[in-house]
Amino acid sequence: MDEFQIETAQNVGINQNVASIGDRMFGYLIDSAVILLYSISAILLLTTLNLDPGDTWAIYLLVSLPAFLYYVLLETFFDGKTIGKMLMKTRVVKLDGSKPSFANYFVRWILRIVDVALTSGGGAVVTILLKGNGQRIGDIAAGTTVISEKEKLTIEDTLIKDIPLDYVPVYSQVTVLNDSDMQTIKNLYDDAIRNGNHNVIVNLHYRLLKVMAIETTEKPIDFVAKVIKDYNYYTQNM
Repeated sequence: MDEFQIETAQNVGINQNVASIGDRMFGYLIDSAVILLYSISAILLLTTLNLDPGDTWAIYLLVSLPAFLYYVLLETFFDGKTIGKMLMKTRVVKLDGSKPSFANYFVRWILRIVDVALTSGGGAVVTILLKGNGQRIGDIAAGTTVISEKEKLTIEDTLIKDIPLDYVPVYSQVTVLNDSDMQTIKNLYDDAIRNGNHNVIVNLHYRLLKVMAIETTEKPIDFVAKVIKDYNYYTQNM
C-alpha cells in the first residue's frame, strides 16, 4: 500500500495510504452491482404498475436518475464514499487535506465518461499507475484522490521498541502504568506526530505528569517520547 504526503492549509504534512487498484476495482464492481440491482428493480416496478405507454419512458427516466447520479450523490452526502467504497474502506479526499466540495465530486463524476465508459476502465487504471498518488483523470482535474482507511499495522505500531544496551532511563515512575495504558499513549503520540497535532501531545504530557506525580522541564514532545522508551526499558529488563 503506497503512501503520499498531503500538505494542509496550515503547512502540516500528513501521510495518507493510497487506495490500491484492487480495492478500487472491487469497490467499482460492488457499486456497479448496486446500480444494476436498482435499475432492474425500477423496471420490474414499472411493469407491475400498468402505466400508459406514453408515460412509461418519462417515469422511467425520472426513476433512473438516482442510478445515473449514483456516484456524485453518494460521494457528496456520505463524505466521499459510495457503498463500494464503504465496504472497501476507501474514500475520496482533496490533495490539500480539505473536504471535497460538490464541484470536486461533480468533476470526478463527469470525467468517468473518459476514465471508465469510453476506455472500459483502462484510462483510469493507466493514469493511476502512472500518477502514483491514486489519481485518475477525473481526480487530476478535480484535485482529489482516493485513500484507504484500512489500518496499516507494522512492527512500529506495537509497544515493543528496541532499546540500546547503554540506554539510561530517566523516569522510573513509568512503572505505575501498564501495557494497555502505554499502548494507548504510544498510539496517541504516534498519531499526533503523524498528523501534526501538538495539542494531543501537550495533553498527554500533562496527564502523564499527573499520573506519575513528577515534574520535568523537558518539552512535551521529548518527555512523552522518553516515557515510552523508559517503559520499554523497564518492562524488557524486569
